[in-house]
Order: sequence, then C-alpha cells, then structure tokens
Amino acid sequence: MLKIALPTLMLILTIAVTPMKILWPTAFLQSFILSTISLTFFEDARDVGWSSLSSILAADPLSTPLLVLACWMLPMVIMATQRLASYEPADRQRNYLIMMAVLQFFLITSFSATDMILFYISFEATLIPTLIIITRWGNQTKRLNAGTYFLFYTLAPSLPLLVALLLLQKSPATLSTLTLQYTDPFYLTSFESKVWWAGCLLAFLVKMPLYGVHLWLPKAHVEAPIAGSMLLAAVLLKLGGYGMIRIIMLLNEPLDTQMSYPFIVLALWGVIMTSSICLRQTDLKSLIAYSSVSHMGLVASGILIQTPWGLTGAIILMIAHGLTSSALFCLANTNYERTHSRTMILARGLQMILPLMATWWFISTLANLALPPLPNLMGELLIVTSLFNWSWWTLLLTGAGMLITASYSLYMFLMTQRGPLPPHILALDPSHTREHLLICLHLIPLILLILKPELIWGWTV
Repeated sequence: MLKIALPTLMLILTIAVTPMKILWPTAFLQSFILSTISLTFFEDARDVGWSSLSSILAADPLSTPLLVLACWMLPMVIMATQRLASYEPADRQRNYLIMMAVLQFFLITSFSATDMILFYISFEATLIPTLIIITRWGNQTKRLNAGTYFLFYTLAPSLPLLVALLLLQKSPATLSTLTLQYTDPFYLTSFESKVWWAGCLLAFLVKMPLYGVHLWLPKAHVEAPIAGSMLLAAVLLKLGGYGMIRIIMLLNEPLDTQMSYPFIVLALWGVIMTSSICLRQTDLKSLIAYSSVSHMGLVASGILIQTPWGLTGAIILMIAHGLTSSALFCLANTNYERTHSRTMILARGLQMILPLMATWWFISTLANLALPPLPNLMGELLIVTSLFNWSWWTLLLTGAGMLITASYSLYMFLMTQRGPLPPHILALDPSHTREHLLICLHLIPLILLILKPELIWGWTV
C-alpha cells in the first residue's frame, strides 16, 4: 500500500519545486503513472482476504475498487482544470495542484486504513482541501456560503462518530479492522447501544448524503470549480458508503427494524423527491448534483438492509456512478467554458456545432439512466432485487425512482443537445483533443467493467 501512499506524498513535493513551464505536464504524468500502478491492486480481486498489508494500511476487495477510482481521478482532474487554471497567477496554480494532491493522499489513507481512528482522521482531513478548493477557486460569489454549508453539515455529525469510536475502543480494547472481526460480537441490546449505532452512521449518512441532510451538496457542486465537482461526485460521496459498510460489519448481527426503517424510508423517499427536483432544474450542474443525491439514496438503502446482494449492488453502483457523474460534470464544464452559462435553455442545439461532444453526452446520459449492460444497471438491479425480497412495497418507490431518473436524464440531453441553435452562440470554440481524451478516460473503464464485473463486486458474492 505504501507504493501508492509514498509516491503521492512525493507528488506534492514535485509540484512544489517543479518550474512553472513544465508544472502541468509533470503533475499529470506523475499522477497518471500512479493511477496505472494502482491497477495492480486488482491482482487479488477474487481473494477475500487483505492484500498489500502493512501495519496500518491494507486493501481488501471492498476498498480496492474505491482506492483505484481515487487514484484514477487525479490525472483526469488535472487534465480538466488545465485551461481554467492557466489564467491564474503561478502561485495559485501551484497551490491548486498541491490541494488536489493532498486530497488524494487523504483519500488513499481513508480507503486503506486498518485502524478506525486513522480512518476517522483521514475522513475528516478530506474536508480541509475540499473546502479550500470550493471557497478559493469557486466560480460565483456564493462560494463562501456553499463552503459554510459544506463545513458545518459535514463537521457537526462527525463528533458523535468520534465519541462512538472511543466507546468502541473501550469495550474490545482495539479499533483495528483486522482484529475486531475476531472479538466478541457487539450486540445492540440497550437504548445506549442504539444511540451508539446512530452516532456511528450519522456522519456517513450526511456525507453520502441522505435525503434531509443533503442541502450542502447542490450548493457545493454548483459553486465548486470543475475539480471540486469531479472529486465530490466521484470519490468523496463514496467515503460515506464505504464507512457505512465498514461500521456495519463490526456489529456482527443484522440491525433490528426499529433502527433501519427510518433511514431506509428516508433514502427511498429521497430517490423520488430528488429525481423529481431534477425534472424542474434549469441549472445544469444543479441537475447533476441532485442526480447524485438520488443515486446515493439507492446506495444507502442497499447497504442498510445488509444482504450480500444489497452490499454488492451498493459497491457496484458507487463505482459506476463515480465515473458517470464525473463525466457529466466534465461535459457540463465544456459547455460552460464556451457559453459562460449553466442555464440549459440558453445553450441548446449544441449537437449541430459539436457533434462528437454530443456523442459523449449521449453515452454518459444513457449510463446515468442505467442502460443495460452497463454496471450502473447491474448495481441498481441487485439493490432493487434485495429491497424487494426485504419488503415488496419498496418496488413502488424504486420503480418510480428509476422511471423519473430516465425522464430527467433524457430531458437533460434534449435540453442541451437538441433543438434550434440560439443565434448568440453560433461562434463557439471547437472541442479540443484534451476534452475528448478526458471523457474517454471516464467512459472506457465503465464499458470495460462490463467484461469483468467481479473486479468491483467486493467480497459479498
């Protein structure tokens, strides 16, 4: 595991000392080499045990796909922001790259930590570079307001998690995930233990986010630069799902219905509500942000029912949604760089002048609405099937959610690509090779996962 963590630290040093003339190519090349090396973690994908083991960092089939996704995103983020940051002073460009490399380091330690306290520290530390990226390089004047929402929504529920972890350490005297599975089961019998369970999961449910505590996400997405949007959608939201799975595994018994019902109901109701909100959005980035809340609601419900199919579907959907949502944000950014507006009705008919970009829009939209045989559909089907076996009433909510998801995805494509071309955008810059390569690096892994989906199944199937 150190073969990824240590070179990431060296990447921060490289960015700090590299001459400005070759800063961006050097940062991209080193991060791309790192992401290529991270693919070697898939070597033992069908092994249910830990690999790349050290005293504090290790990988297993649950964390490996998320770890590789975090490494895979950094070169793409650098590629996406190169034009945006080229207008900035040299110091700000260097600080921008350092913030993204620091965030990648904390993500790697979060996904590979074997000690729960180290995981908590890394989980909280991702907040700092993300907050700086949003508030320092955000697009609009409301970015400080968005940063405040992001800070307090994420920070406040994390304090009960810290208390819950300290209480857990008091009982078996260890917080290592390698040894906790061999300790006595932690049964939820008293009222205090149920409060402990709620404290454990609250921080992760806000991070996902669960419907009701999701208001920070659209604000953060809309105000963040493209790097913040990509990393939030692709990796940072998945920290919540990963933490939930890790904590739930420590309980050693299924949760009782009194504890899981309210959260599952909120998650499934959130799928309907946020999908319906998407149908009324005029802001392109806001629509994609609410789409993320809808998909993460499905992931949360799949995790909370604690069946093998539910957990597998949640892991698959997290990876597939990370690639799809990040690709959609990249495409939205290409529109914004040319039209300088995120309002969909002001930039219609772009298929006429950017036909290849319209192809990427079409493929990404189909992935977002879970077209077979993409991994998005595989994850959704596993979650919907396990929810139906748990309670057949859930079929009404999940079925309606999937129908509305298809509706707003097609609405997004038609509003941005089809229709008459407005006269004020007849003269646009042509699309660049860099942008096409960026979208290909999102969509090619998504399509290749159709051929070998066991890489992202986790250890539950």
